[in-house]
Amino acid sequence: MNKLKFGVFLPFYAFQTKTSNEDYEQLKTIVLECERLGYDSVWLDDHLMYNNWSILEPWITLSALSSLTSKIRLGTMVTCNAHRNPALLAKTAATLDVISNGRVEFGIGAGCQETEHLAYGYDFPKASVRVEAVGEALEVITRLWTQEKANYQGKHYNLRDAICEPKPFQKPHPPITVGGGGEKLTMKITAKYANRFDWGSLSSVDDYKRKLDLLQEKCKVVGRDFEDIERSCWPGGQVLIAQNQRELEELISLCKPASLPMDEYRKGNLSGTPDECKKSLQVYVDLGVTYFMLYFADLPRTDGLKLFSEAVIKKI
Repeated sequence: MNKLKFGVFLPFYAFQTKTSNEDYEQLKTIVLECERLGYDSVWLDDHLMYNNWSILEPWITLSALSSLTSKIRLGTMVTCNAHRNPALLAKTAATLDVISNGRVEFGIGAGCQETEHLAYGYDFPKASVRVEAVGEALEVITRLWTQEKANYQGKHYNLRDAICEPKPFQKPHPPITVGGGGEKLTMKITAKYANRFDWGSLSSVDDYKRKLDLLQEKCKVVGRDFEDIERSCWPGGQVLIAQNQRELEELISLCKPASLPMDEYRKGNLSGTPDECKKSLQVYVDLGVTYFMLYFADLPRTDGLKLFSEAVIKKI
């Protein structure tokens, strides 16, 4: 069996202090702790604004974190395609891959927040157009990463003898994760370009199996070996882990929205003791999953991070 990997999602809304500098200091502390605990990767989301909340730009932030770490991989979950020209994004990611000695995880998606697009002057066309643009963007990006001179003429983007040097440290390029659960256009792009998929948190294991079957069919259409794509999953929207049921109930009471019924909350999240969490993960391991994305509900505290590493990752 391939080695299991665990990535930690660190979204902007988990770090809201009085100043943006405090946000970064808090984030830095947790990333260093993730590295110490042996997690494979940390992932930042990509948003420009959400009301008046403080949000750090992910690629600059990851660059700063790369200089403070040495082993942990650094990813975007996921970069919004519309926010950056893909040729410039290819250059940005290649640069970070070089200065981090090959630790970039490249996540990309079509974007979903209309308000921030319009506020920043970006168009927000219908979903099919945004997804189509992601497919073209990945063609642009992979050509720049792998070809001496890249040319491309598309509906959304163009290249003319474009040179991207230095190339990424990783060969042929950093792993590409396509984010999005769309089962027609997004799934086809995933089949063609992705080294790993990300469908977010799903409602059931059966839904996950169904999507695996769909992706396998899309791979046949584009002529891709289905087994070349690493299987990943979110075992729950959030992770709540505690040593025993009493501590777990206390943690849930702190994190659960008051209006949400307990059974519905637990159904949508991975909550349990270490043994219960291992049992839940094993269901996906049996389906060939080797990459787990985790968002700990008690962030910015590190209790969940530590317990999961010591009692689940090291024992599964």
